[in-house]
Amino acid sequence: MRILRTPDTCFDGLKDYPFEPNYTQITTDDGSALRIHHLDEGARDGDLVLCLHGQPVWSYLYRKMVPYLTQSGLRVIAPDLPGYGKSDKPAAREDYSYERQVEWMGQWL
Repeated sequence: MRILRTPDTCFDGLKDYPFEPNYTQITTDDGSALRIHHLDEGARDGDLVLCLHGQPVWSYLYRKMVPYLTQSGLRVIAPDLPGYGKSDKPAAREDYSYERQVEWMGQWL
């Protein structure tokens, strides 16, 4: 599987998105390495809120919610699905399916 990666510099200065990037590497069914980005904000011992976006958005969708949730003592984790935001992007259209997204996110969890 050919994997594309958007350089982090493309996200520099992004309005209302001051969050530290976190990355986890998973392995695709053909052995390729796929890097998944996620936000991890708030108290580590706080109750967890998992924010999963749909298509065609990414964790930027939650930029206004994260501060309110963390100020309430919650921990917020918001991944970018593969192909979106700061996560790696498989290059071929046929690499994408709902089944694969479920598989990839299952590995990420």
